[in-house]
Amino acid sequence: MSSLSVLLVIHNEEKQLKSCLNTINFANEIIIVLDKCNDNSREIAKKFTKNIFSGSWEIEGERRNFGLDKCNSEWILEIDADERVSSKLKYEILNVIKKSKFSWHMINVNNFLGNKIIQHGWGAYFGKSSYAGLFRKGCKIWGKQRVHPKIKMIGINGPRLTERLDHFYCKSVSDLFIKLNSYSSARAKDMDDSVLKESLVINIRRLFSRFWKCYILRKGYKEKKIGFVIALVASLYPILSYLKNTIELDD
Repeated sequence: MSSLSVLLVIHNEEKQLKSCLNTINFANEIIIVLDKCNDNSREIAKKFTKNIFSGSWEIEGERRNFGLDKCNSEWILEIDADERVSSKLKYEILNVIKKSKFSWHMINVNNFLGNKIIQHGWGAYFGKSSYAGLFRKGCKIWGKQRVHPKIKMIGINGPRLTERLDHFYCKSVSDLFIKLNSYSSARAKDMDDSVLKESLVINIRRLFSRFWKCYILRKGYKEKKIGFVIALVASLYPILSYLKNTIELDD
């Protein structure tokens, strides 16, 4: 019989951790990695699992790979504390790992802003329409970046799951801009580590190309004002990262 580990890598998630954990108690084991947590996350986690590991990481990919190494089951479901597994998705996951001959499966995502599902416009590192969330142990490797690490998948991709994961991405429009500030600061540091050279001109072009992709190609216009805001945030991300790298970090 196939076994399943669920992995959560978190930093100070006491406000939403319990709600997440209540939806994944069907797993054979729950692995929780606490990264620089100084809130009540550990006490909440202890009510659901004994598999709790603490540490301090600067690189997102490294802390996620650490968590994957701690998983003992044949299959791994990787989620975040702001995500919820519905009962329908639960049964689909259990059915897939029982029958699948593949190495990994994509999971579709419902992105929420507050309590409203925003279906269109996500992308360019803000929100996610789907992700490689269900995979066999050893088939997923995270890259060594601070934000939005590159992912290497090993093996054969299976059919995309039908049911969707609920992702409570932001509580408000203000949260989108808070994420923009945090993500761009982390990417500015990643740019120091990269051998690839970027320029102001390239990032000005990305302003327009990313807005076009999110607002037009990904149909953000269907979400009206919030679709415009999502496209704006996505388009500002690369140039803000570049400016933080070339101005703030060189001072």
